[in-house]
Amino acid sequence: MTARPAISVEGLWQVFGDGAASAYQRARDGGGDAAQIAARLADQGLIPAVRDATFDVAPGELFVIMGLSGSGKSTLIRGISRLVEPTAGKVAIEGEDILAASRARMTELRRSRIGMVFQHFGLFPHLSVIDNVAFPLRVGGMGRKARHDKVRPIIEMVGLKGRETAYPRELSGGQRQRVGIARSLAGDCSVWFLDEPFSALDPLIRRQLQDEFLDIRKRLNTTIVFITHDITEALKLADRIAIMRDGAIVQIGTPAEIVLQPVDAYVREFSRDVARGRHAKVASVMRPAGDEIGPDDPGLRPGMTLEDALGACMSLYQPVPVRDADGTLLGAVHPQDLAAALQVEKT
Repeated sequence: MTARPAISVEGLWQVFGDGAASAYQRARDGGGDAAQIAARLADQGLIPAVRDATFDVAPGELFVIMGLSGSGKSTLIRGISRLVEPTAGKVAIEGEDILAASRARMTELRRSRIGMVFQHFGLFPHLSVIDNVAFPLRVGGMGRKARHDKVRPIIEMVGLKGRETAYPRELSGGQRQRVGIARSLAGDCSVWFLDEPFSALDPLIRRQLQDEFLDIRKRLNTTIVFITHDITEALKLADRIAIMRDGAIVQIGTPAEIVLQPVDAYVREFSRDVARGRHAKVASVMRPAGDEIGPDDPGLRPGMTLEDALGACMSLYQPVPVRDADGTLLGAVHPQDLAAALQVEKT
């Protein structure tokens, strides 16, 4: 039985401009696909910022949405979380119809189930770290000692133990972003929206926070939608990636699928400078095991990178086995498939 999606988005449109809702309805009634509907709206001076977005996010999945500036990725996440009101479509979070929820219900959801982190930290300058992190609990009516006791482990988890009494002005940019992350977790959120949370940071701090973010994720049973314009960040963090262009989702796939099987030149351009062999795994080119497996066993594992796998069997010319850590045969890989995936000559 397939688990219910944590987030389900169907036919979501976000159109900006006067009379957007009625104009969208007229454009849709004219028939045609999303591109034709968007063209009719644009002809009227309206901006179709999100066009017919449809996807599901599984419980516990880290789903990255990426695209160039102006592609609609931030508008999409704001529509899903109802920070802006979508023009049309459906959004369900853990089975609940979000677009039908009252304002009071949305406030409750943001306190109890939906966490949000944005590029700009939005910290209260007059509150200490611990009080900034605990602020959602204060709004919810929890007493001071109880909320401090609750958030101390979260502060430690994001690497700020010992800085509880510091104020935002006394923190570095990376530390302030950690406070923002901790605050979003204080309400025990089960769904987490992050809109380019690390993009304002210098590269070294950004990489460090990415690593810490992955470590935090391992400890939480949280569904995450993460916005970025950085393909390297997306490939490092994501279970799946959605690529957006001009408000439309043009491809959804695993990091390996995005790198090895781009649907068009736009997606291909994102990964043009990516070292393919470092991001795609053996599992992405593995076939069912058959009688054709040769006598050699170079020790391939499904999670091994293609780069490492090709190095291990460069001199071999027959399919080789892929096994799990216990030695169970999972499938086979032909060295030629590895070379083809990496677009290199096998010598």
